[in-house]
Amino acid sequence: MIAFALRLAVGGGREAIARLVMIAAAVAVGVGLLLSTFASMNAVERTNQRQVWLDTGAESRTASADPLWWRPHGDYYDGKSLTEVDVAATGPTSPVPPGLTHLPAPGEYYASPALAELIRETPTDQLGDRFPGRLVGTIGDAALPSPDSLTAVIGRTPAQIKGEPGAREVTTIATARPLSCDNQCWDNAVRGDAMTLISSVVAGALIFPVLIFIGTATRLSAATREQRYAAMRLAGATPRQVAVISAVESTLAAAAGTVAGFGLYAALRPLVATIPFTGQQRFFLSDLTLGAPQVLGVAVGVPVAAAIAARLALRRITISPLGVTRRVTPRPPRAWRLIPLLAGLAELAYFIHRRPMTGNGQAAAYLPGFLVAMLGLVIAGPWLTMTAARTVARRTRRPATLIAVRRLADDPKAGFRAVSGLILALFVTTATLSIIGTINHHRGTLGGDRQTRTVVEDGDPGEAPLAGTIPTRLLSEIRTIPGVRGLAAVHANPGGVGKVLVPGDHPPLVPALVSCSDLAQIPMVGRCPAGASVAPVDFFAFGSLVSQPDRQWPAAEITPAAVARLPVQLVYVATDGSTAARERVRTLLTIAYPQQQARTVGDWGTTLQQELASWRQLANVVLLTTLPIAGCSLAVSVVAGLSDRRRPFAILRLSGAPLRLLQRVVGLESALPLLAVSAIAIGTAFAASAMFLTSQMHYGLISPDAAYYALVAVGLAAALGIIASTLPLLRRITGPEAARNG
Repeated sequence: MIAFALRLAVGGGREAIARLVMIAAAVAVGVGLLLSTFASMNAVERTNQRQVWLDTGAESRTASADPLWWRPHGDYYDGKSLTEVDVAATGPTSPVPPGLTHLPAPGEYYASPALAELIRETPTDQLGDRFPGRLVGTIGDAALPSPDSLTAVIGRTPAQIKGEPGAREVTTIATARPLSCDNQCWDNAVRGDAMTLISSVVAGALIFPVLIFIGTATRLSAATREQRYAAMRLAGATPRQVAVISAVESTLAAAAGTVAGFGLYAALRPLVATIPFTGQQRFFLSDLTLGAPQVLGVAVGVPVAAAIAARLALRRITISPLGVTRRVTPRPPRAWRLIPLLAGLAELAYFIHRRPMTGNGQAAAYLPGFLVAMLGLVIAGPWLTMTAARTVARRTRRPATLIAVRRLADDPKAGFRAVSGLILALFVTTATLSIIGTINHHRGTLGGDRQTRTVVEDGDPGEAPLAGTIPTRLLSEIRTIPGVRGLAAVHANPGGVGKVLVPGDHPPLVPALVSCSDLAQIPMVGRCPAGASVAPVDFFAFGSLVSQPDRQWPAAEITPAAVARLPVQLVYVATDGSTAARERVRTLLTIAYPQQQARTVGDWGTTLQQELASWRQLANVVLLTTLPIAGCSLAVSVVAGLSDRRRPFAILRLSGAPLRLLQRVVGLESALPLLAVSAIAIGTAFAASAMFLTSQMHYGLISPDAAYYALVAVGLAAALGIIASTLPLLRRITGPEAARNG
């Protein structure tokens, strides 16, 4: 029977071959994108594993090796983050980090290939002078999360590292993420809990559209096949035999599409490796791999799903040989279909004041709510389509509209099926942009305004002062750098001059002290009142993402000479914004104060919001993946619907119905459920996003900006364009020959 089914599947002429090719192509696209997503998820995990060595010192130590002095710290160059580790061996058995053959001696350093190339291409006074000694080798891939990683391991003496911030003795190099960090974990990794949430969101956002796409493709020419199988039943075929034939035909196309999908994944793999999936850096190509359960699940699950879809699509002919020719109006969907949709929203509402504390707990709490809401949209879609069609039917008298809404009201499942993938894509788009937009609104702009990005600062409030005074030679070297506009020494305030009382039980706010002559050189921080010589300035003004030149600070009752004797807490240098000026200043400050991190305000903003950038990139990945899948699903659905109804449309044309009338009918049958359910999907996405933000971050939902509404309008217009592009097929498939009894 299987051999006969295979012969029947490929021996049905050009139409049968074209149908198989279309199904296989649709399945291949879905499988290729799904495999690429799985591989990206695995690459995130491998990326994390490649940098756990930076968490060295956060766990218990052993006494089996000579201690190694260890100090990880960060740096920046032109908006790029650098990772540096100072090491000093105390004996021959001191542990060696991965990617190195041996520890660098004092005056030597190893650099990642990307950093070594950057050092070679950049003037030494902008970058290379920050690294003492000579480059003796490159760090291997085993220690790098990405081929773009800018990492250095620098050899020092124990005396140079002892007493520096973050320095510690270690006897083992970390090989796994520690359970407890004790503030000694490196912050650049995508955390395990965040990775779980990212993976879950991307997989959940893709699986539904892909499954709908595959299910739509397997239903191509369902009506023609139903008639053929019904004829077989009249000729004596048993229901089991017909079921085997239908399953083999769909499984054959799906299996071919699955194989092609693996080939598409192999072709996409180099491209996927270049995409910064988590908003940071691209992947190593070798990290994009698939696990055996993932390969087996896709290779077996997709053809099985296709067979199940075919079985469900043709279940009517197993009841009776006349099950196709004696069609009756299906039972209308019931209002109970709204229950899953409401249940998903209720699940999210439950956690508004019950937020789990762990990342895995949060994924387990919020992800099911979003997935159930998405499933609820699919289940409720037919009932919403029927309700919209009946509402329009009561208010129209146009022939095309009446025919379209009557068909939708009689079979809303078929009408909604064509647009279901796009509805889910719209839900994902709305929820993603709403959440990202709200977070961005509450956390400020990424990198600050242009004026604050032109400064370089060295030092931090609350930490030990940089020095008693700044060496005159250093000040002279900084001021002679082309592009430097001004320099201010920000002094500590141990006497509490100009301190501000804070309401409540908080300690008084102690500002920094800056001479007005220095403050005049950095107008982005504010200005002194007329006649003042010293101003108390809030420390946070120096790290603000937004400049405030109109802010006037009060006068301080202290002389400039007394201020000059106070320790220097921060050096703040204004430049013209050029890379050369900023990086030369940064290099001089790094050499003078190696225990501190010289950075621009833009670097500070980027570090604070790197997680936000990751979610933005995730949003781009989801949008660029789900929208094409949904568009393909819509096109296949409309074409399948036209093919299945060629005979009724041909009879209507023979009876005098103009072609333009039939085209309007087809357009309205797809446009009405698309527009009606889109409104529900957008409202559901807003509600789900608002509850998630309230529970997870205590943020109120901020309405998306005009770009979102433009994106929705363009997406709906593109969907209507896809529908319109299929209408010319009506002329070709509704000729007189299509009206004959087959």
